[in-house]
Amino acid sequence: MPAMADAAYILILDDDADVACAAQMLLRRRHGTVATLDGPAGLPALLAARMPDVVLLDLNFTPGRIDGAEGLATLDLLRAQANAPAVIALTAYADIPLAVIALQRGASDFITKPWDNARLVAAVDSALARRSAARPSGATAPLMGESAAMRAVKAMVASVGPTEANVMILGENGVGKELVAHAIHQASRRAGATFMAVDMGALPESTFESELFGHRKGAFTDARADRAGRFQAARGGSLFLDEIGNMPLAGQAKLLTALERRAVTPVGADRAEAVDVRVISATNLDEARLFDPAVFRPDLLFRLNTIVIRVPPLRERRDDIPALLRHYLAAYEGQYERAARVLEAGVLEQLCAYAWPGNVRALRHACERAVILGAGAGYVFADFGLAAAPPVAAPGCGRRPASADDFKLGALERDTIAAALAQSCGNISQAARMLGVSRAALYRKLGKHGI
Repeated sequence: MPAMADAAYILILDDDADVACAAQMLLRRRHGTVATLDGPAGLPALLAARMPDVVLLDLNFTPGRIDGAEGLATLDLLRAQANAPAVIALTAYADIPLAVIALQRGASDFITKPWDNARLVAAVDSALARRSAARPSGATAPLMGESAAMRAVKAMVASVGPTEANVMILGENGVGKELVAHAIHQASRRAGATFMAVDMGALPESTFESELFGHRKGAFTDARADRAGRFQAARGGSLFLDEIGNMPLAGQAKLLTALERRAVTPVGADRAEAVDVRVISATNLDEARLFDPAVFRPDLLFRLNTIVIRVPPLRERRDDIPALLRHYLAAYEGQYERAARVLEAGVLEQLCAYAWPGNVRALRHACERAVILGAGAGYVFADFGLAAAPPVAAPGCGRRPASADDFKLGALERDTIAAALAQSCGNISQAARMLGVSRAALYRKLGKHGI
């Protein structure tokens, strides 16, 4: 039985009781609470009681209807909520145009029924991780920061956005690589079309081709209907391949073929389909490993990195920290209906001096913690839950003698996560496997500990 992820609230909205029950039983093994509804009528009351983290949304509720109008209306309702949940569209009909419409209206992914269990679990884990990385309002945040380093990033985005060049975004975990990818898409001629993000680290290797290129009915066991892949669903828009450095070499060869031919062949098909997508990729691999042929194919790298944008870590743009603090504190004060407070004397200097090993993501989580737990008239450094110095020691560095604090569960968990990240060279997927948790759970723990 897989390890239980940190408690999340999943809602399955489907009129087919058997389908809803099957998904509920599958997801309960990984997540805390999985509720079901057989239609949108009871949704407002449920949302008022507790906002789900992820909603699996059927696109058709009335027997005989296949236009998806009911599901799309419900999708609009969900996306309009404060702190809106991530929505994964479900449909029994492998209708590419309908899936694209759902994505354009805010769905984070789509699944066709019957689904592959590993695919459904990966989609939910990825949605949870991305929601955790979203700003409090749930919308796509603009690129924030006026430091020289961020002005350079914005200038690059403005220059390359209107072109059709493939872009590779490099940077540590938590620096905002997906926000840069969104900004490139919004600056392009494809801004009105789909922006589809794919967590390459979450794709099961056994279904890699089906996920990216689609499949035909009967291509393999349980392939009971044609299914569109990510390339087809993003047609005319931008395809963001996140965690590209986690791809196995065999998968890299297949992706290279698709990029060279600008066409994909669904599993079980006898001819290729032309696809018109702009590819944006991202990785947290350091460049020495990225250029290692044993890790990443040089010919694929050549196809992906026509333009390279390096997003600086927060410690290299400390001038942006005050504005980021103001933004996230105000956002969480609004979200949790707390009175606005200011930083006590000296706190800003301490926060600006902190190393922020988790970058902007860690700062955001620290601000949320301060808003929730801070009890004084102003924020003090302790409200942010940060160590006085960066919690992660460099591998091989001397360690201080153990103290009683080292044996507290929180400290032990923090140090274990830090060790796994060091061992995996910052690879989130590999670290999550080493720790026996999902990527979504690891992202939440990174925020919890400010890593």
